[in-house]
Amino acid sequence: MAVEVTWWGHATCTVRDSGVRVLTDPLFARRLAHLRRRRGALPPPEAARAAAVLVSHLHSDHLHLPSLARLAPGTRLVVPRGATAAVPGLRRLAAARGLPVTEVVAGDEVKVEELVVRAVPARHDGRRLPVGPHRSPALGYVIRGTARTYFAGDTGLFDGMAAAVGEVDVALLPVGGWGPFLGPGHLNAHRAAEALAALSPRVAVPVHYGTYWPIGMDGVRPHEFHSPGDEFARHAARLAPEVAVLRPGHGETVRPEVSG
Repeated sequence: MAVEVTWWGHATCTVRDSGVRVLTDPLFARRLAHLRRRRGALPPPEAARAAAVLVSHLHSDHLHLPSLARLAPGTRLVVPRGATAAVPGLRRLAAARGLPVTEVVAGDEVKVEELVVRAVPARHDGRRLPVGPHRSPALGYVIRGTARTYFAGDTGLFDGMAAAVGEVDVALLPVGGWGPFLGPGHLNAHRAAEALAALSPRVAVPVHYGTYWPIGMDGVRPHEFHSPGDEFARHAARLAPEVAVLRPGHGETVRPEVSG
């Protein structure tokens, strides 16, 4: 089965399956509010090329309007239901740039050329702001083509996670964050390995770590920035030894072996 995963940093990945490119949570910024990109060059223009973009939730490091503005007209945006109402700038950008928007909830499926994308639940606060009404759910997505690739977005462990996601071949799991502490609704390296054991894919790719870090916090628990990928691989070897873990660097492409 021919599937390629390119990790651009943070939660931004290109999944190429059946010749179709799908981009997740694009964040192409050198700086976002108090966060600074500390590792990996900014993605090249080709990183913004995709048939569809999957947005997992409304936090600005996952739904980043300036990054979406780099998309070519006609690129489909798949976003959680309520996103255009909660983020008026998204509605204006989509209209100005000619980006068709499909709003989904868990269980919905969207056809993207030769692929089918299914929205699945995530345990995470999906609001645009830390206060205000919870207008939009956080989601993950399963991309089905020659392989089944699960992009978890941001999530914590939750009951029934494996049943909700279903059978997958490749799992793109968040293993860190953008600061020295992770609150509820997140996976760290150990919890991500526990999720991996429940999901039981053939291949796992750790993402959402080692890219952005708060300005002025370089000396505060720096291992939380550098180590989650290695820690995830170590925990996965113990909890899910049958799963191959691939750890691309920023801008690198891996080709999971999932046939047979």
